[in-house]
Amino acid sequence: MGRAQALACLIAAVLLAGCSRSRPLTVASKNFTEQVILGEIIVQHLEKRLGRKVARKLNLGGTLLAHQALVNGQIDLYPEYTGTALTAILKLPPSSDAGAVLARVREEYHRQWRIEWLDPLGFNNTFAMAVRGEDARREGLETLSGAARRAWKLGAGYEFQQRPDGLAGLLKTYGLPLDGSVKSMDLGLLYKAIEQKRVDMIAANATDGMLSVMDLKVLRDDKGYFPPYQAAVLVHSEALATFPGLRGALNELSGQFTDAAMQKLNYQVDGEHHSVAKVAAAFLSPQ
Repeated sequence: MGRAQALACLIAAVLLAGCSRSRPLTVASKNFTEQVILGEIIVQHLEKRLGRKVARKLNLGGTLLAHQALVNGQIDLYPEYTGTALTAILKLPPSSDAGAVLARVREEYHRQWRIEWLDPLGFNNTFAMAVRGEDARREGLETLSGAARRAWKLGAGYEFQQRPDGLAGLLKTYGLPLDGSVKSMDLGLLYKAIEQKRVDMIAANATDGMLSVMDLKVLRDDKGYFPPYQAAVLVHSEALATFPGLRGALNELSGQFTDAAMQKLNYQVDGEHHSVAKVAAAFLSPQ
C-alpha cells in the first residue's frame, strides 16, 4: 500500500470513528406493554446516568424484527427474554434450567453476532397457570400436581396451544385432565372469561397486570415444566465500546425488578391508563 493510500485509509478510519461517537444511542423495545415500559425505563435511566439524549425506537415490532435491527446496527439495545431467544431465535429445544439457558444464549449471541446479554433484570415472564382464588382456597390448591386431582375448563391463547413449551407438554407432564376442549381466545379475554366462570383455569403470563388486582391463584410449576423467560438487556458490543459508561449504567438495572413489580407496572399502563413515561419515571424515582 502506498503512502497516499495509507493516508486515505487513516482519514477514513478517523471520520468513521467520529461518526460512531456522534451518532445517537438508540434503545428499542418489542410491541407490547411490558416491553415498552422496560424500554422507557432504560431510556430515562440512561439519559440521567450518561447525561446525553437517547433515541427511542419503542414498540418497534416482534421478536424477529427487534433481533434483526440489533444485528444490523439499527438499534443499540433492547430487552429480551432468555426462553424466547433460545427457542425463537436460536431454534434450540426448551430447557427448565434457568442458569443453563442464560449461559447458552450468552455464548451463542456473542459468538454469532457480538451481542451481549447483561445480567437479568430480576423477573421471569414465563407461563402461569391461574385459577380463581376461591377455588384454590376451597380445594387447598398450591401446585399443578395438586390440580391434577380433577378436570378443568381451560382457557388459553392460540399460541399456547401450538408452542413446544405449551399445552401438549403441560398435559403430559402433569396428567392434567380437561373438562371439554380448550377454549381458545385472545389473551386479553382470558381474565374476563375466568371472572365470568366460563373457564376455571387460564394459561396466563407471570407478569400480567391483572394478576396484581384479581383474586387469582397462580399454581406452582412444581415439576419445572415451563422454561425460564428471564428478562435482560441485550446490547451490541459496538455500543458498549462506543458509549463510555453504558455497561455500568445498564448493570444498575439488573436485579431491580420482581414479578410482582412488573405486574403492577403493566397494570398501571393497561388497567389504570397512566402514560408509560410517567410510570417509568415513578419507578426510577427514589422512594
